[in-house]
Amino acid sequence: MTISATRTYVASSLYRHLSATLAWFADALGFLSRTAWPLVDLMIRISIGKLALISSVLISMDWPMAVSMAAGSYPIPVPTLQSMALLSSVYWLAAVSLILGLATRFGASVLLALAVASHIQAAALDLNLFWIALLAMYVVRGADTLSLDRLLSKGLKSSALPRAGSLLKLLDASRPALTSIYLLALRVALMLTLLLAGGHMAPAMLMATAGITAWLPVTSAAQLFGTSGIILALLIGGGVATRATALFSIAMIGYRNMIVGDMSLPFYWTMLLLILAAKGPGLFSLDGLMLAGLRRWLPQLSGKPAFSLQGLPRVVIVGAGFGGIACARALRHAPVSITLIDRQNYHLFQPLLYQVATAGLSPADIAIPIRTIFRDQFNATVILATVTSVDTKRRELLADALKLPYDHLVIATGATHSYFGQDAWAPFAPGLKRVDDATFVRRRVLEAFERAEVAVNEDDRRRLLNFVVVGGGPTGVELAGAIAELARVGLEKDFRTFDPATSKVILVERGPRLLASFPQSLSEVARRSLGEIGVEVLLNSAVRVVDADGVVIDDTRIHSSTVLWAAGVAASPAAKWLNADADNAGRVKVRPDLSVPHLSDVYVIGDTASANCWKGKPVPGLAPAAKQGGAFVAKVIRSKLRGEPVSHKFSYRHMGSLATIGRKSAVADFGFVRLHGVFAWWLWGIVHVLFLLGTRNRVAVALNWTWSYVTYRASTRLITGSSPADLQGNRENARSARPTSTKSPERSGHPGFHALVP
Repeated sequence: MTISATRTYVASSLYRHLSATLAWFADALGFLSRTAWPLVDLMIRISIGKLALISSVLISMDWPMAVSMAAGSYPIPVPTLQSMALLSSVYWLAAVSLILGLATRFGASVLLALAVASHIQAAALDLNLFWIALLAMYVVRGADTLSLDRLLSKGLKSSALPRAGSLLKLLDASRPALTSIYLLALRVALMLTLLLAGGHMAPAMLMATAGITAWLPVTSAAQLFGTSGIILALLIGGGVATRATALFSIAMIGYRNMIVGDMSLPFYWTMLLLILAAKGPGLFSLDGLMLAGLRRWLPQLSGKPAFSLQGLPRVVIVGAGFGGIACARALRHAPVSITLIDRQNYHLFQPLLYQVATAGLSPADIAIPIRTIFRDQFNATVILATVTSVDTKRRELLADALKLPYDHLVIATGATHSYFGQDAWAPFAPGLKRVDDATFVRRRVLEAFERAEVAVNEDDRRRLLNFVVVGGGPTGVELAGAIAELARVGLEKDFRTFDPATSKVILVERGPRLLASFPQSLSEVARRSLGEIGVEVLLNSAVRVVDADGVVIDDTRIHSSTVLWAAGVAASPAAKWLNADADNAGRVKVRPDLSVPHLSDVYVIGDTASANCWKGKPVPGLAPAAKQGGAFVAKVIRSKLRGEPVSHKFSYRHMGSLATIGRKSAVADFGFVRLHGVFAWWLWGIVHVLFLLGTRNRVAVALNWTWSYVTYRASTRLITGSSPADLQGNRENARSARPTSTKSPERSGHPGFHALVP
């Protein structure tokens, strides 16, 4: 290689690594703004609203106390006695406005005016200044995502209210510029405050700032930062490394330093600095200028295409599960054209599918449209289609009527139910892999209770109230526990002719213990916990027959109208598409780099792959394994794009296993530590909420769970959809309703009438 070529290679390599680092940093900042700021915003609004409510109560109940508090902890102006009731109502309405985020600008404006009046008329306190600074932000930009204003704004923009849409659009358009002006004013005020507190101002500057000293929280700054704030002041004022500086300043704040004074002042300082940490310094700063320059140099930092997709290597990913999405997102900054194919238009969070089946959650709570996930990823195209085969010689994927050429193919199609060769059982024992499965199971479970209400004899009622779950893995355990909780708690007062708690839930496991992938001690905990909520656990028991009347377990017939399957899975037909070797479950046998032997640039990940990459053992069919596999394949593809030798070997890192068993009980295995009981249950809930995609889904699930926990009621007890028998009956009814006249459709009174009848 010549010296010139070497320099070119080194320069391009440095550019690539620098752009990748900056892109990662931009993603991190964007994630911080999207996730941390709404929570900071909500915390500030609730804090100010709470104090405003206290002010309202003090004014209405103890006016002398309210007046004395005006010189201490609460910014209450001192009006005449005649205005007491009005002032109390104003504080109350403004507080509710802020807490709910409803007409936030108006409520903040009212409290801002009162805080300014209190600072001028009652006492020049640092507390008033903090209120003024925080409330001014809400006057300028309004409340953020977690507010009723943002929830209602889209509807109001298209409503019939006069000028409502124009006003909201004007506020949205002006928000970025006004926010930058506010952040500049905040940074300058904090800089002057820290310089004055530390005695770092020159005499001429002191004279120039003498008139505004009363409007800066110098007293509390001197107590918190002393003379050490000069560097912080210069960095914050200039907008240099603002987020890092704000976080460092927060770390410096210690309540032990507040020997005297109001103990709430460190909290308010933290709130102001959190605004800078979450929102950044704004456009009018050195950080903003540097970012603007980098965005011109690297357009991907602004979400714009960094390169033309024409002629780039084509990466086709089949399946938008955990593995497929992880792979596509890991390639978001790579110079490739990505095509993501799935037969559904949504990504499903399967670990919570059983909650949909037991009326705990709605399907929309655990699913998110695939296009929503990739709407900001310019190099990704989403296609709704069903893959039928792969032509590995021509390097083409066949999906419906499409032929999609590929340079790199990633198969992440997951798995489906396995009845161990007894496919005739499927109509009588549905499994849980899709949203349609979950809603169908929910229909079966809820209809069983409804029919038990009108059962003509006890034998029919007993058959309806027997629920059999086959399979003692995490899905079976969670499903059985949820049905038992639904019967004992969720439906407690809903029926009149029978007690839902008399339902019998039977969990059948062929092996010697439940949760075979968990340690023996946790398996026993799970068995005992299920017994406490009324689940009968049958171990070392084999299902011989599943039919319309129930099941035969060993030699015993159990009459049941609801049998649910959670015993096994089988891989998708990817092995047939690729003509590749497969294991007994149909999973494609792959090499250590997750590629398919004898096929160039073809990879299989997740439940579709059989890989001995977990310390020599097969990788489990878990969501973290699929996500790690997707990210690993993306790394391999990036290495190939750079022309580097691929020496990577996939190594699965097990982060732990969790399973819940009804209300306030769960088991967790992290290898080095094992948990069970209430703490494990809370941990299970937090982990599952965090792993959900989409803020709306996380909030919806958290609210639904909170509602169910407090009220002891399942939130989505709806019988929707149609069973196969109902659909067949509807078709027969439609056929019998066809007109016998020989008139043409146009003359029968409805154009195309016959074409509408199935």
